[in-house]
Amino acid sequence: MKPFLQALIEDGILGDGAMGTELYAHGIFINRNYDELNLSNPTLIRDIHTEYLNAGAQLLETNTFTANRLALAAYGFEDKVKEINRAGAKIAKDAAKGQAYVAGAVGPLSWAAKSSTTLSNDEIKNCFKEQIQALIEGGVDLIILETFYNLDELKLAYESVRSVSKSHPVITQVTLKYEGEEGFKGIQPMDACKTLCEWGADVIGVNCCNGPVGVLEAIKLMEPIATKPLSAFPNAGLPQTKQNRLLYLATPEYMAEYARRLAQAGASLVGGCCGTTPSMIKEMKKYLHTLKPTKKIETIRAEELKKEETPKLTPVPLDKRSAFGALLGKKFAISVEIDPPKGLDASKAIEGAKFLKAHGVDVINIADGPRAMARMSPMAMSVLIRQQIGMETVIHYCCRDRNLLGMQMDLIGANAIDLKNILVITGDPPKMGEYPDATAVFDVDAIGLIHFVNNLNHGLDFANRPIGEQTSLVIGCGCNPGAVDMDLEVERLRKKIAAGAEFIFSQPVYDSRLLETFLAKCKLFLSIPFFVGVLPLASLKNAEFLHNEVPGMQIPISVMEKLGQAATKEAQRDIGLAVAQEALKDAKSMPAVKGVYIFPPFGKYEAVVELIKVIA
Repeated sequence: MKPFLQALIEDGILGDGAMGTELYAHGIFINRNYDELNLSNPTLIRDIHTEYLNAGAQLLETNTFTANRLALAAYGFEDKVKEINRAGAKIAKDAAKGQAYVAGAVGPLSWAAKSSTTLSNDEIKNCFKEQIQALIEGGVDLIILETFYNLDELKLAYESVRSVSKSHPVITQVTLKYEGEEGFKGIQPMDACKTLCEWGADVIGVNCCNGPVGVLEAIKLMEPIATKPLSAFPNAGLPQTKQNRLLYLATPEYMAEYARRLAQAGASLVGGCCGTTPSMIKEMKKYLHTLKPTKKIETIRAEELKKEETPKLTPVPLDKRSAFGALLGKKFAISVEIDPPKGLDASKAIEGAKFLKAHGVDVINIADGPRAMARMSPMAMSVLIRQQIGMETVIHYCCRDRNLLGMQMDLIGANAIDLKNILVITGDPPKMGEYPDATAVFDVDAIGLIHFVNNLNHGLDFANRPIGEQTSLVIGCGCNPGAVDMDLEVERLRKKIAAGAEFIFSQPVYDSRLLETFLAKCKLFLSIPFFVGVLPLASLKNAEFLHNEVPGMQIPISVMEKLGQAATKEAQRDIGLAVAQEALKDAKSMPAVKGVYIFPPFGKYEAVVELIKVIA
């Protein structure tokens, strides 16, 4: 092979992806020290390197990101620093078989050891030197310093490399915090670029961050002033919790598309960080073919600037998009949920909608495979209701069952047939439904899809390309004021609103104080109509089922006790209705609440009529 820097400049190089993500996928739990596996399970480490090599990676990083004395001491391995790093280098070299470069991976001491803040600069350097010396002794071709949040610490690491070896190329990569339209917080890309170039690092770049978008924006800012080759290793987005596991939901195609954009923006070395898998690297290889530029950089930059100048279209005013959009915030609106049928006969649901319309309900919302059960599609059900009753509908649209391509086609199609009101939800996992072996797609979660739908309303597709005209969809989102981790739920709601949500439907609420607390936490950013969820409980058995078996539902103990004290089922139903009426009255008095989202208990629409009497 050519010398690393020569190959990088002349041809471009495709890096590998995450090691930790793959180890976790292979059943290695996070309470283990992943670096020590170089000694206790070298075959597994070698196999993962080989998977990346076979996927097309031309650079393999050693499994040594936190193999420094401070981090290893937490597991009792501080005396094995040299042994672990030498083994990591040897395993990667053996796997590379002369077909890929091997980079000795070194992360910041502060990543895993808070005690690093009490060390002197010389002590920090000695920690870095110990690790780097062992990697070089193990035979690495270069050193990669990555995921550094602090330029001062990165400088100490860089100086440590140079004190050990003058000849090994050094890649220095920072991690930045990208806040979308607000730009970067903390270290600025251009400042980092200028500083790293001045040090004399051979390659400078960005890794990790929030995902490909932030890394791309950083590379665009760095490229005009960079005097050294650029590298880019983005995360596969941010991990989301699914079935109590942290999962990265970006697709190989999504990562590959951004790899292409990163190369076009000027990155000579492109790979992946957390969440990036061999299948993603394989797809990146397909999209890139080769990272060698096919055009002069001036031409690329001109095309990118031209692309960026493509203006977003101004969204259609909310009150012009649909009848539901017109009433948002103008009145206390009433929406009632109807489940589509499991079979072909939709007559019961249609009769229910007719009954509700006659009793003053403003809009029907239609669930999308609730609890991961196969039912008639909400779009089809919505069309039937509009055709036969002429009533406004909101369709739930979940991320579980469709990839990005299917989602975009569905939503453009919904707009074309005048189904304008969309409630975007992530969706229940298939394992809780009737088809537990069904594939859960989850290309994005609700936050990501809201952003994409907002793009459509600006005349841009999911890849930010013009589609000629804009959709006029009214974008809704869900929230759960009773979530176990309320602060996390508040933060997710903030992100949904920032992404473009225009109304909120909440999960059922039975405790007014809980709702007040939730709304108070949201006060600074809650700028869109909030529909409080209300579900009259039919019985104690119904309440126990909802509390224990339906995700996101929390029934207070006090309500359970009241139901348990009732002598008959009829009395339990009356208590359930009274609790719901009280919750609705309290919620309506709160300024942020602009409507109610009612779940009819077991399709009993008469209960809805009784419920809304308290706000008549």
